[in-house]
Amino acid sequence: MRIAVFSTYQYDRDFLTRHNTGHELEFFVLPLNEQTAQLTAGFDAVCIFVNDQVNAIVLNTLQQNGVRLIVLRCAGFNNVDLEAAKKLDIPVLRVPAYSPEAVAEHAMALILTLNRKTHKAYNRIREGNFSLERLMGFNLHGRKVAVIGTGNIGKALCHILKGFGCRIHAYDIYPDVELQANGVTYGSLEETLADADVVSLHCPLMESTKHLINKHTLELFKPGAMLINTSRGGLIDTIAVIDALKHGRLGYLGLDVYEQEGKLFFHDLSEDIIQDDLIMRLISFPNVLITSHQGFFTKEAMEQIATTTFNNIDAYAGQRELVNRV
Repeated sequence: MRIAVFSTYQYDRDFLTRHNTGHELEFFVLPLNEQTAQLTAGFDAVCIFVNDQVNAIVLNTLQQNGVRLIVLRCAGFNNVDLEAAKKLDIPVLRVPAYSPEAVAEHAMALILTLNRKTHKAYNRIREGNFSLERLMGFNLHGRKVAVIGTGNIGKALCHILKGFGCRIHAYDIYPDVELQANGVTYGSLEETLADADVVSLHCPLMESTKHLINKHTLELFKPGAMLINTSRGGLIDTIAVIDALKHGRLGYLGLDVYEQEGKLFFHDLSEDIIQDDLIMRLISFPNVLITSHQGFFTKEAMEQIATTTFNNIDAYAGQRELVNRV
């Protein structure tokens, strides 16, 4: 099949080329959206990532251009209009799991860095400042950690947290029996958030979860609590979180995703004037740590993404069961 691969960087090209099962690939740095959809003329399929926008307008253009398949290099699919794709009979396939440990470990790295301020200590030492002032953290052992969403990634984080001796409370509409047997306590969202020292988000972005963390739910937080988001930016109402940081309701914030990340993340903007006032406000807080959607970015995860992507393409081309269809 002839496949247009959007939102690609050198690491995408390397792994997809290495694991290609015989398809013709053309790589585009540009994201797929209404402005770039015409680039798909002559292709059988498109391969997209988290910040490509495939709405009804884009889908109509894809169909007119002869595109018969959409493959996602990620688990989330909130950026695709699934109803419109179904009406046009364009299958949408995803990578449902690619090293959940990679994202869980990154969430843990954010927790530890914010708590023990190792990023600040690193910069201090390089400047000859060996003072311990304002570097005090807290023991994670015995602390209550709220894990919101216990799918593959949330479950992996629970296993990590157990090793730290944390009291793990979880919220999920489908409680995990194995986690319950291992001492994870499930409750309502309100019960899970209440008195938590750390809250970590691991749920998909849907209408029911958009702005799950908002002015109301932030009022349930323990003053000075830590909030971590490695899932989808839209789970958080950014304006409400900024207000909570200003007034001390939140003591720490760690983000690997951001609601308006599409024009920022994965790009080198070091010589540009960033026009997003909200992220610039977040960056200004000393108790905020932001990474650029790198939670998935391990060798093992990239290999899994590439192999599953081509398995999906081969299943469609060979008219086999599409096990990863959304």
